[in-house]
Amino acid sequence: MDASRPRGPFREGDRVQLTGPKGRMHTITLRADGKLHTHHGELAHSALIGQPDGSVVTNSGGHDYLALRPLLRDFAMSMPRGAAIVYPKDSAQIVMQADIFPGAVVVEAGVGSGALSLALLRAIGAEGRLTSFERREDFAEVAKANAETFFGKLPTNWRVTIGDLAEQLPAQVATGSVDRVVLDMLAPWECMGAVADALTPGGVVICYVATVTQLSRIAECIRGMGLFTDPEASETMVRGWHVEGLAVRPDHRMVAHTGFLVTARRLAPGAVLPDVRRRASKTRYGDEDVELWTPGALGDREITDKNLRKRVREARRAAEGARYAAASREDAAASE
Repeated sequence: MDASRPRGPFREGDRVQLTGPKGRMHTITLRADGKLHTHHGELAHSALIGQPDGSVVTNSGGHDYLALRPLLRDFAMSMPRGAAIVYPKDSAQIVMQADIFPGAVVVEAGVGSGALSLALLRAIGAEGRLTSFERREDFAEVAKANAETFFGKLPTNWRVTIGDLAEQLPAQVATGSVDRVVLDMLAPWECMGAVADALTPGGVVICYVATVTQLSRIAECIRGMGLFTDPEASETMVRGWHVEGLAVRPDHRMVAHTGFLVTARRLAPGAVLPDVRRRASKTRYGDEDVELWTPGALGDREITDKNLRKRVREARRAAEGARYAAASREDAAASE
């Protein structure tokens, strides 16, 4: 599937989201000889190939299934995960608040399971360039497999580096050559020096952090460097609504707090931000802090090695399916 232009009739290799009885969803990769087996019956993939997006097909048990190409948000919420993902509501805010534009040069740390990377790659387009840093190789493997599954191949304008951004970024990009930096990490203040050197004047840094202590520390770090505009902080909460006839009310559950976003822009060399009168901070963070900035200390759930190996296998299988589909399309095109 060409994820940049997901349109037209279903073709072999396309990912299709099927919604069946009672709203149960199945996501499949179409193959000419493939079949979806459920306790409601059997549905041949061939019944979908050639049909337009949004079609309704019937399986052997007489049950109807709505067939749609999954949206990026659908894929991100259902893809194999090595680490917790950046939710679509936050990815959308990151793309907008950081002004991720087609052709932009973007740096990202860390990759996690790749949900945010997919959104960034979509936003920068084929002319842009994304450089991502991830400390854990197993997480990076899951992210790359998810990207290959979604796009049908690994994007050529995406480079994933295993290691620490603060140590490796200066060797990979020229000073002042990066348009945007997106940091999704436990201690983003540790690499703000490298980020400041890499960003072009007017460039944007946006940090995604989970707790108020992280929020406070990164904001004070940015403010204290004197190299950025005053940081802006926000969080996004989404509440769905039940709308059916006269029964119109908020859903009983909502996606509330997932993380904070802190945004600032790089000043020109030698520029001094005009003084803004504010009350002095009562607390400062220094090297003498005894709190350990670890996932456990911050209350994050750590995935077990057994569970992670399972997710890696799932991501590999999905990527293999995408490679098989791409090869099938190439063979078909060559025989025409």
